[in-house]
Amino acid sequence: MGLNHRPHGGLIVAVDAGNSKTDVAVVGRDGTVFGTARGGGFQPQTVGVERAVDILQSAVAEAASDALRELHPPLLLDHFSACLANADFPEEEELLAAEIARRNRSGDPTDPGPTVEVANDTFALLRAGLPDGGEPTGVAVVCGAGINCSGLAPGGRSARFASVGRISGDWGGGGHLAEEALWWAARAEDGRGEATALARELPAHFGLSSMLELIEALHLGRIGRERRHELGPLLFAVAAGGDAVARAIIERQAEEVVAMAAAALGRLGLLDAPVPVILGGGVLTARHPLLHDRVVELLAGRAPRAVPHVVVAPPVLGAALLGLDRTAAPPTAYARLRAHYARL
Repeated sequence: MGLNHRPHGGLIVAVDAGNSKTDVAVVGRDGTVFGTARGGGFQPQTVGVERAVDILQSAVAEAASDALRELHPPLLLDHFSACLANADFPEEEELLAAEIARRNRSGDPTDPGPTVEVANDTFALLRAGLPDGGEPTGVAVVCGAGINCSGLAPGGRSARFASVGRISGDWGGGGHLAEEALWWAARAEDGRGEATALARELPAHFGLSSMLELIEALHLGRIGRERRHELGPLLFAVAAGGDAVARAIIERQAEEVVAMAAAALGRLGLLDAPVPVILGGGVLTARHPLLHDRVVELLAGRAPRAVPHVVVAPPVLGAALLGLDRTAAPPTAYARLRAHYARL
């Protein structure tokens, strides 16, 4: 990656890799951010582990190149902290950690290379939202392209979800909301469902006059699948206008966010504890009043002492904080690192 590789060298590579983008930071043990980069999405379940790590390592190489302009002489790489979407089971985490470790060895047979820790990307959000020092305690719900949740309690106990789609009981996230909007709009137009403004607004967004035209364009690929994410903000706009169907979809999303948070709190024995419930991901950080206010209301009913907290800092901050935790960084490093991301 362009940096020297030795244990205890003082540099951390922090990675937050989501479905749509990968953020990398090269951080010193004093909390200084020496280099950053952004790469493509991380989807090993689609392109395979090697190709997915290729994309990740390309961003790592760019961040390392950025860092080398600041480091004279280069410091040594100590730890690789990777919080990755689609690392949903321990077997996947182990496989990805092994592949990342293989890519970041120095070539010296006597050098074990940096330590590597892989965790699901929800743990980056969780760590970014938790205070520094002491035992990490709280729950985080990510609602971005998809939805997931993780939690930590004293003694290192954790709670997490498989979050691999419908087969694991998931409902929600931007992709799912777009599909729901299309489903209800299609049924409204052909008479199978109740009337909704979505049937008019969704095709109009693409310059079309009916849902049938939109369905055909999506089916035949004239409108690329990647453009479906544009329907999420439109769903919220229609809901804000009072449309009952759109509002019901948003209500269901709020219920699912709170169901995940409450389940994690319950499994950790924290339902009655004054702990943070950290909310992140594009759907939640937008703070749409219909969704945010309902999440707060429902959470108060399920976990009255929980404290909801929206984190807008990039999750790569959490990955970097986890790296500082693992390398016994001094307390001042945490403040310096957080200050860097607060300025962005």
